[in-house]
Amino acid sequence: MTPIIHSELLRRLPKAELHCHLDGSVRPETLLELGREYRKPMPRDDAESLRDYMRVDDARSLEDYLARFDVTLGVMQTADALEQIAYELAIDAARDGVRYIEVRYSPVLNTRGELSLGAAVEAPLRGIERAERDGGAMARVIICGLRHMTPDVSLELAHLAVAYKHRGVVGFDLAGGELGNLASVHAPAFVYAREHDLACTCHAGEGADASYVRDAVHVCGANRIGHATRLIDDESLTQYVNDRRIALEICLTSNVQTHAVESYQDHPLRQYYDRGMNVVLNTDNRLMSGTTLTDEYMHAATTLGFTFKELCEIALNGFSSAFIPWEDRERLLARARADIAVLAGGAGGAAA
Repeated sequence: MTPIIHSELLRRLPKAELHCHLDGSVRPETLLELGREYRKPMPRDDAESLRDYMRVDDARSLEDYLARFDVTLGVMQTADALEQIAYELAIDAARDGVRYIEVRYSPVLNTRGELSLGAAVEAPLRGIERAERDGGAMARVIICGLRHMTPDVSLELAHLAVAYKHRGVVGFDLAGGELGNLASVHAPAFVYAREHDLACTCHAGEGADASYVRDAVHVCGANRIGHATRLIDDESLTQYVNDRRIALEICLTSNVQTHAVESYQDHPLRQYYDRGMNVVLNTDNRLMSGTTLTDEYMHAATTLGFTFKELCEIALNGFSSAFIPWEDRERLLARARADIAVLAGGAGGAAA
């Protein structure tokens, strides 16, 4: 018997999330609390109204989608706030069946007050470490450079990421408005990270065409690609990425919101999976996209026809593509495989 796919089954499915932005995943209640504490007015006065406001359903582009981050960043300028938000994200992820999560953000955006870059890294690291002790997901940090800032800033952030490599930072990324801002402009930052044995990912093919993915892969040497929605338009590059098992960090809901695709049904995830590509499902921004990782798995099932067995394979891809040491990934994978076997059997038979 094939298990009937429902949200509780998918919530219980052991999952890893590799593409989740800290400043896009704040609890609405915490936004209100911090807004009062730091005298930063919020656009709405109650948690439910604020949750609805922060969900971006009216964006015309990626840049429109990113504008909502001004609200969250306004209260993310102290160590206490950063630690609390990181703690709550790891706790919330665990409740969603996430065993491991990589949380990304750009600390340069959290230094508008008195925080140094180092302090802006140490605070979330404290938060996720405390959360793990309290039953939250195992979490690590990816530090992002930003396309619209100068290459010198990206290089400084790559130096920062390397400095915290053995303290909870596991990767370097480049994020921000994509169109007109090639990743290769920031290549020195990627070179520095790679030369110091730090893994790299890169947002590409979300707000621009497949040539931006090519740039991220061949010039920047990205080990994973964030979104990669337009990669499918370049057949040769798609084969190259598949052959080298470069993981694609797929974010269904946010891609619909930013018009990277016009609907869930139009998303290339199904095509990528059917080609045997290394795809992983992610939330991107839990607040702005009004989603959970369970929701993203459900969208894959209901709109793209993924079976429970296929979703289990995607879940395992997440663990195997994480930026932690292989020995740690093997432990997570072994536990996930065992739990999936029990889950499939208890849900009504072997997955099909």
